[in-house]
Amino acid sequence: MASIQSIFAREILDSRGLPTIESSIWLDNGVYAVSSAPSGTSKGKYEALELRDTDSSRMGGFGVLKAVNNVNQIIAPQLVGKDPTKQTDIDQILVQLDGTQNKTKLGGNAMISVSQAVLKAGAYSVNMPVYYYLQQKYQLTETLFIPTCVYNLIDGGSHGATNLDFQEFHIVPVSHMDYLSSLEMAVVIRQKLEETLIAKGAIHSVGLDGGFAPNLYNNTDAFEIMIEAIKNSPYTFIQDLFFGVDISASDFYQAGKYSLKDKSQPYAPKELFEYYKNMRKLYHVFSIEDPFQEDDWDSWQAITSELGETSTIVGDNLLAGNKERLEKAVSLKACNSILVKPNQLGTITETIEVIKIAKAAGWQISVSHRSGETNDDFIADFAVGVGANYAKFGPPNRGERIAKFNRLAQIYQDIKQMTT
Repeated sequence: MASIQSIFAREILDSRGLPTIESSIWLDNGVYAVSSAPSGTSKGKYEALELRDTDSSRMGGFGVLKAVNNVNQIIAPQLVGKDPTKQTDIDQILVQLDGTQNKTKLGGNAMISVSQAVLKAGAYSVNMPVYYYLQQKYQLTETLFIPTCVYNLIDGGSHGATNLDFQEFHIVPVSHMDYLSSLEMAVVIRQKLEETLIAKGAIHSVGLDGGFAPNLYNNTDAFEIMIEAIKNSPYTFIQDLFFGVDISASDFYQAGKYSLKDKSQPYAPKELFEYYKNMRKLYHVFSIEDPFQEDDWDSWQAITSELGETSTIVGDNLLAGNKERLEKAVSLKACNSILVKPNQLGTITETIEVIKIAKAAGWQISVSHRSGETNDDFIADFAVGVGANYAKFGPPNRGERIAKFNRLAQIYQDIKQMTT
């Protein structure tokens, strides 16, 4: 078998113009693989640490040279000579070298860039596409298929304009729509949304994820303007698509209550729950992500109990990929879907373990990008290879998001050829 000959990391820029880390691996048979770590703007407090230099004299304090040096000086010497197909063994070395619960020594960003590059190198060394290698290696899905893509059209909260409390407003294609048809639908509706915003004299610039960040007055306005855009398209609301929303409620939670701009007084948890129930009824919101603060367990249980039969209640900040929190959420029935972001854990092996737990509980799996992305399309292969139900890669806009959608289109054709 091939073995790792050398590893080298460097600092690159993500889609926000902030530094992140890219790791390259060379094998002794000439195989080369490279992968980069994405970065989040809205970070869960339980996810792996993203190691930054905090040197205000350089890159505004956001540099990642410490993480780069950790790869080049600590990790690389330990992995030279290792078989890249031994992913679990290599990831265990990374975990042991770090030795902390939240990857505070080496940095989760340093570790995931290497772990992803190792997986790519392992796949290339046995002449397999990454998605197929993942499926064969971990057996998390019997068949290969493209996950239903959740397309983000409007950015709010910390990702967009400050007048919208909720972080993302999505369209979710009906499950029987194939990938290329759903991508075309997202492209057309996004175009119609832009035309609608322009016609109303609204701001149509974009936020961190590439979704529009319009100057609307409240969260309801976002749903209404998306409905208007859909009416101007060839598609039919509810027949062809539903809505989804990433609430990111921790961002507007303080002292046990939730403050939304559409009401002068903050909402108590039960009042916010009633708000969501009304939103679900009025706008057919199929997917609700992070509806409550990450330690408001009672509210999470309540919404999953009442809406979970007909809605996907997605845990992101609630879980942050943390195994212990996932197990607690499963036992409490606090949600029914997990948002999977490998950089929240630090290694592919730990991410696979979390997916196994969620699948065993009968949960839906949604594999996600981050707001600070790169052109690395690894996450597209990962979503297919683990049999994710949903993939959240942003809108069909901006190169770092389009890279993922284009990769899914390529995989779609590969799978089609395999099955015909």
